[in-house]
Amino acid sequence: MSIQGPAVFLAQFMDDHAPYNTLNGICGYMANLGYKGVQIPTWDDRLIDLDLAAESKDYCDELSGKIAEHGMVITELSTHLQGQMVAVHPAYNEMYDGLAPAAVRAKPKERTEWAKGQVRKAIQASAHLGLTVHATFSGALLWPMMYPWPQRPAGLVEVGFKELADRWLPILDHAAKHDVKLCYEIHPGEDLHDGITWEMFHEATSHHAAAGILYDPSHFLLQQLDYLQFIDLYHEHIGMFHVKDAEFNPTGKSGVYGGYQGWKERAGRFRSPGDGQIDFSGIFARLTQYGYSGWAVMEWECCIKSAQQGAKEGAGFIASHLIDVAGKSFDDFAGMATDNQLNRKILGL
Repeated sequence: MSIQGPAVFLAQFMDDHAPYNTLNGICGYMANLGYKGVQIPTWDDRLIDLDLAAESKDYCDELSGKIAEHGMVITELSTHLQGQMVAVHPAYNEMYDGLAPAAVRAKPKERTEWAKGQVRKAIQASAHLGLTVHATFSGALLWPMMYPWPQRPAGLVEVGFKELADRWLPILDHAAKHDVKLCYEIHPGEDLHDGITWEMFHEATSHHAAAGILYDPSHFLLQQLDYLQFIDLYHEHIGMFHVKDAEFNPTGKSGVYGGYQGWKERAGRFRSPGDGQIDFSGIFARLTQYGYSGWAVMEWECCIKSAQQGAKEGAGFIASHLIDVAGKSFDDFAGMATDNQLNRKILGL
């Protein structure tokens, strides 16, 4: 099967002004640009009532029907923000309180339980929508120790991943019960930020079948990680794909860490698809080679180009990279019928 697309993650496009402030408006806008699917952020109640979606298949059918009126489908749901709050290091408490409901602010334990509940509801909603994959973040307990000085005490990393796994295992079991795979976006700021940390988490969760990967090459380029080899190594776990571009232009003043600068000034920065350094032809070929048949979803983040131009160009960019899987080998015309006696003769046997 071929990769499906083009689709778009709606989170970065929602706004207070029409057509970006309603489900009907944003879907009509994206459909007119050529998108065939939308990935929905579940924290935006203008797009979905998560509580109702978790309880009612009828509501989910109605939601799918509204989107189908625009010739599109829901590709996946996302709990990036809620998943992040499943595990928050105390250093980030105040910053994440700004993203949490008022009732759980300044209450880290209550916020964690709220976040777990949100992901569970999104799993149930995904099942009601007939979706088999779901996008989320892992959260981070160890991220402040990523570049250690003073050096980390022995065993700290193991304790951190055990706690992370303990928080996620009941949710992963819930996902398995509903035949939904949780695809963690491998992302700086998360404890799952590269292949090694994915392996640590996968080991800590006993290689849970409901744990998967959301592949976004932009975060790998900014870490100077081989994003094509990542597909070779982990393709069996990749259940989702974000089409997001990036560039890395180090100077004598700034490199991977960015010098606390804004996005325009950093050596590593996100760009609209096609404007950065990512080899998307290579990515689409690798994913197709390994049989990925999920959606190619544009996640637009660019510090230079407008969202409107990015959306307009993104659909065509994805469409131009989609590959129709070959039905036969190009050299079939020169093939010969299977003949064991002939094969032995050719080998001189």
